[in-house]
Formats: sequence, structure tokens, C-alpha cells
Amino acid sequence: MNPDDQKSWGWWWPVRITLGAVLWVVARVWAAEPADEPGFVPLFDGRSLAGWQVVDGAPDGYEVRDGLLVCTERGGKLYTTREYADFVLRFEFRLPEGANNGVAVRAPQGGDPAYVGMEIQILEETAALKGKWGRLRPEQFHGSVYDVAAARQGALKPPGQWNTEEIRVEGRRVRVQVNGREVLDVDLNQVRDPAVLRKHPGLFRDRGYIGFLGHGDRVEFRNIRLKELAVSAAQKRAGFASLWNGRDLEGWRGWVDPRKAAQMTAEALAAARAEADELMRRNWRVEEGALVYRGQGFDNLCTEREFGDFELECEWKIAPRSDSGIYLRGVPQVQIWDPYTPPVEGGREVGSGGLYNNQQHPSRPLVRADRPVGEWNHFRVVMVGERVHVFLNGQLVVQDTVLENYWDRTRPVPARGPIELQAHATPVWFRELWVREIPSR
Repeated sequence: MNPDDQKSWGWWWPVRITLGAVLWVVARVWAAEPADEPGFVPLFDGRSLAGWQVVDGAPDGYEVRDGLLVCTERGGKLYTTREYADFVLRFEFRLPEGANNGVAVRAPQGGDPAYVGMEIQILEETAALKGKWGRLRPEQFHGSVYDVAAARQGALKPPGQWNTEEIRVEGRRVRVQVNGREVLDVDLNQVRDPAVLRKHPGLFRDRGYIGFLGHGDRVEFRNIRLKELAVSAAQKRAGFASLWNGRDLEGWRGWVDPRKAAQMTAEALAAARAEADELMRRNWRVEEGALVYRGQGFDNLCTEREFGDFELECEWKIAPRSDSGIYLRGVPQVQIWDPYTPPVEGGREVGSGGLYNNQQHPSRPLVRADRPVGEWNHFRVVMVGERVHVFLNGQLVVQDTVLENYWDRTRPVPARGPIELQAHATPVWFRELWVREIPSR
């Protein structure tokens, strides 16, 4: 190009730069929210593992090749770098014959996500039907909540072809679509098998990481995108009933030692209960939306109703050096105390949530998960038979542990009993008390 021609085309360069900038912005907007999928954002940029973390397995267990996220034969766990609660996850995947993988849902960092969280199975089915893994249970085929709820089979395309999948998680409802066909729609509150509930403490987690779970097979993924969902309080509390009305002590009674009660006449028991109710009204108060113990004794607050198997949620906080707990079916106790204020002694350093009175089975929590003294803590307790899971502030601190019968160690805990808030001569606050009964099968 001669100088005169170059000069005559000089106007094009700023236009070119401006057009390039516009196209870049358009491309970014399109990538963040596809036009036909409002609200969705990409979890995988097609170029790197930005936004992901390897939490278990070889560093090269996942690679980016030609715009694909590839789980290699070295596999392992690849999780998002942030947690999610309720969402719609969409992605495409391609399986060679016999390949096995999974999608972690609401998983914590450690442990097997199929049990401490949830796993949506990824499995090439023709090899399964040929017996590669022996005889599989229905809950192990593609699209199932692994080992919990069986998906309908037959929606996968032949090995080597691309499939589409959508996983929708809203509160306790999990739905899976494969190639446009719904293969699973399950309400986790309807899971009642005691063996399943004991084996899967993470089934009722309300948030955690999303990830892929390599099992030694090459699997390819692309177009991974997610839309977070806003779930109402009513949806989150589906199946639960409130244990406290937020106003007064209706539905609660005072505590009478069951060992003494068993030896009393009907008249003496009635008098003891009346005295206990009077202590309850004197020492338990409603203050700023919480139930507060202000007494100096050991007068527990007990539900009038009795419960068998159940899931309990509550929030609590304590003052420095305070001591409390929650009795399950009238048996002490899921421990609450201060693990931080010096001097830390008498076992307080291990933290709250343990089954304090156990002797033959573990009594300490698996980890210390308490928030600082004076802040609100959250318990989720699942009791099935005589065994208990306890989550404290989202961390599993007791897993499938027998609660021993403190009142008579020669017998298991009663089949039914009240839920009790322990008074231990120190201030303690409770609120957001909810229970979901788990019917027998």
C-alpha cells in the first residue's frame, strides 16, 4: 500500500478498534448468560480450570483439551471453588464404553461425597448391563442419587456420543433430565429406609460443593453452566413442624427425673410435674425472639410430644463457660458448651455436638465446629433407631453413632420420647426449633 492509500484508509483503524471492543463485550455477555438460558453462568471457560479445585487425586487427573474438560484415567475429585445451595446445573458429557464418573452435589471438602454429601451417578449403561461391575442395584445406574434413589434407565445415547444432562436441586427435591427425558424426581424427605439414612449422613445437607468424581475412566465434559435458585423459607421447611411458637411456653413442660418418676405413685408424679412446670415458667423466658434459661438449677425444658425417628434443626448460643445440651427421646445428650474461654478444661476443648454421656461408643465430636461464644450456632440432628448424626454449623461432628441410654445402660434408648433443652445453671439461648418426623417404612 502506497503512502497515499494508507492515509486514505486511516479512518478505518479507530473503527476497527471500536468494533473489536464491541464484539468482545458481546462475547462476554453471551458467555455469562446465553440468550436462551437466562440466569445461567458458565462454570467452565473452555480454556482453564479457573473456578475449580482438585480436592483428591492426581494434579493432572483433570485436563483442558480442545475446549473440553477431560477427566483422565487418573481422575479423582474436581470441585468448584465455592459452595452452592439450590441450583440448576446443565452440562454435556461423552462416555466411552464402560466409563464411570459422578456429580458431587452439596458435598463438603472431605470424605466420600456419595455419603457425606450426594452423588448423581454418571455411568455408561451398556457395559453395566453386560456385567462389567457385577450385578448393579437400581440405585447405581446413571442419573440416580447414588445408593439412595433409582433413576429410570435407557435415556443415554450409545458410547462415544454426546449427551445432555440437567440436575435441578431445590430444597429437598432433586430432579434429573438426560437428553431431554426426566429420569429422576425424588423428595429426599421421603427416604425412610433406616439403613440408607444411617449410611448417608449428608443426604440432608443444604449446601456444599459441586464437582466431578473420577473413577479411573476417561470422561469428557463441555458447556457446563449453572443457575442459582432462590428457595423460600417455606420450601426449605417442607415436612418440618415448629417446636416453638416464638411467643410463650405452649407445648413445653418441666423436667422430672425419669428414674424417680418410675418409682412414684400417680399422685406423687402429678405433684412433681406441677412443681417442675412452675420451675419452667420461672426460669425459662422469651427474650428478643429466643427461649432463654435464666435459672440456677437443672430444670430442663421438655416437649409435651414424644418422637421416634426424627430430624431436628435448631439454633443456640451460650455465654462464656455456659453448659447445656439437647436430650434425644429424653436421653442425655448432644452436648453444648464453651470450648474457647480460658481455662478450657473438663473436655470443653473438643467442642460441642458430641454424645457426652456415651461410655462404650464415641462421645467426642469428630471436629470442633463451634462459632465464637455469644454467636448463634446451628444444629442438625438426625436420629434413626438408636443411632445419631449431628451437624454443627454445617460440619459433620457425629456420624452414625449409638446414643447410649444414660438412665439404664443395659437397655437401648427408648423407641419414643421427648426432645429436651438442658438447663445447667448457666444462661443458654435457643431459637428456630424445627422437627421432621421420619415414619417407619
